[in-house]
Formats: sequence, structure tokens, C-alpha cells
Amino acid sequence: MKKRGMKRQLIGTVVSDKMDKTVVVQTERLVKHRLYEKYIRRRAKFSAHDGENSCRIGDKVLITESRPLSKTKRWQVSQILEKAV
Repeated sequence: MKKRGMKRQLIGTVVSDKMDKTVVVQTERLVKHRLYEKYIRRRAKFSAHDGENSCRIGDKVLITESRPLSKTKRWQVSQILEKAV
């Protein structure tokens, strides 16, 4: 059962900032293989709303789940944790 008011948050890296007010964030998680018990990296990309266009490629960001903002955008950039060098 999902708790009311709790929004999912993920940490990821910005891989594209070419769109206006939108960034593509790639997240990574480790999953254990059922048979071989080896850890596998699973990646997912999310389109996130960046209202100020402040994110750049390589930035580490915290994204929060939100209402649908467009066909693909369901996340918002909450804060920039680390700027790219």
C-alpha cells in the first residue's frame, strides 16, 4: 500500500540538457541476479522538469516524482547535489 503524500525521490546524473526547461536524468541501481547471485547494474532514464535551466550535463541531481507535466515528464529536479567540473 502506498503512503499518502510520500513522493519517490531518486539521485541521478544529467545526460542531456538540450531541451528547454527539461533534462534527461540517468539513474543506476544494483540488482542481484537470481541464479548467479552476481550484482548487475540497471540503468533508467527519466525526463525531469528544470524550470530555471540550471542543470548541465554531468551534474548529480535529486529528482522528485510529480504530476504529469507532459507526455514523458513525470519528475522535477529538486536540487543539484554536485556540479559537473
